[in-house]
Amino acid sequence: MVSSVVLLKCERHAINRVAEQLAEIPGISEVFSVAGEWDLVAIVRVSSNQELADLVTSRMLQVDGLLDSQTLIAFK
Repeated sequence: MVSSVVLLKCERHAINRVAEQLAEIPGISEVFSVAGEWDLVAIVRVSSNQELADLVTSRMLQVDGLLDSQTLIAFK
C-alpha cells in the first residue's frame, strides 16, 4: 500500500466543490480544508506508485478549480 498526502491550492470560490469532488475519487480516503498556505489536504491510499501517479496526474487534474499541488509520499 502506498500512502501519500497531497497539498492543494484551489480557486477561492471553488474550495468546497473541489473537496467534494476529490472525496469521490477512488483512492482518496479523506479530504480536509486547512488554514495556511494550502487550501486542502487529501489523504491518498493506493496499491502502487503507478496508481498514485495516475490519480495525481490524471484524475485529480480533471477537477476544475485546482491551481497547484504538492505530493508527499509516506515512507512509514
